[in-house]
Amino acid sequence: MNTATKLSGFALGLAAVFGTAYGVGQVTGPVAPVVATGHDPDSHSDNGSAAPEHEPAPGHDDGAAGHGNASGQDDGAAGHLPGGLLVSDRGYTLLPVQAPEGEFAFRIIGPDGDPVTRYDVAHDKRMHLIVARRDLSGFRHVHPELAADGSWRVASPLGGPGVWRAFADFTPTGAEPLTLGVDVTVPGDLTERPLPAPASSTTVDGYTVTLDGAPQPGHTATLALTVSRDGVPVTDLEPYLGAYGHLVALRQGDLAYLHVHPEGAPGDGRTAPGPQVTFAAEFPSAGAYRLYLDFRHGGVVRTAEFTVHVGDPGSVPVPPGTAPDDGHGAPGHEHN
Repeated sequence: MNTATKLSGFALGLAAVFGTAYGVGQVTGPVAPVVATGHDPDSHSDNGSAAPEHEPAPGHDDGAAGHGNASGQDDGAAGHLPGGLLVSDRGYTLLPVQAPEGEFAFRIIGPDGDPVTRYDVAHDKRMHLIVARRDLSGFRHVHPELAADGSWRVASPLGGPGVWRAFADFTPTGAEPLTLGVDVTVPGDLTERPLPAPASSTTVDGYTVTLDGAPQPGHTATLALTVSRDGVPVTDLEPYLGAYGHLVALRQGDLAYLHVHPEGAPGDGRTAPGPQVTFAAEFPSAGAYRLYLDFRHGGVVRTAEFTVHVGDPGSVPVPPGTAPDDGHGAPGHEHN
């Protein structure tokens, strides 16, 4: 996957499109469907409360992939949406379906109206499912299994009450990579959490991760993340999904999605297993973003989280110890 990852074509009128980009549903035990397409017999909940269908925004038949060049997104073309904002794109639709309590299930419906059953492997998996609560206080990256009926199933990664955005990141065989997104709601008492302030250091499970880099909108920025433990640099990071680190960025508000992988691959002689993992990424607009770094050490995948204010001269992460991120990182998240 190309490291110069871009979310291009952010238009001034994008906000008018977002209302049609979201699919909204409810999760009350079993996952309720979010989009009614007429293609799936399980697409209506028992109480008939399926949310209305959401059509893709007109004029955006391309560019919803979330990984820039490697995902088939046209880097230089205007008018293309960032990844994850559409529930349907280029003939493909993300359709949550009924599932037993504690399980999350969905299908990808293809241009022919049938569930897609053939996918290319990207970073060791045919499907990457990322979920994030809309206040960006929860995050999971998991890998569902494809069932015989064309549905993808996994133990529910939704961690508590709130509105969650689910991103399906995949490549249908013979087609371009895509990232589709849909909202699901977990009922219950909800306490909104404010976005942590920008900081250059965060901790998770005793690991300290520092961030160096100040991205500006529309320009490729180098982000260097350095991992240490008890003050000692970690130089034996373990490969996870074909890389020493995976970085997801979500824009506050609409949760526009950017997924970046570091240059090189384990064992290629061009990259070291730590302590530093370097990424190149281009952010589509000014604003606040939450960054999630997945890394594996000691057989456990951990997630370090940062806030970055892109394009704000005062948003350069502050020195460690000044105002550290509280880093509600996600230790031990699934790495199947």
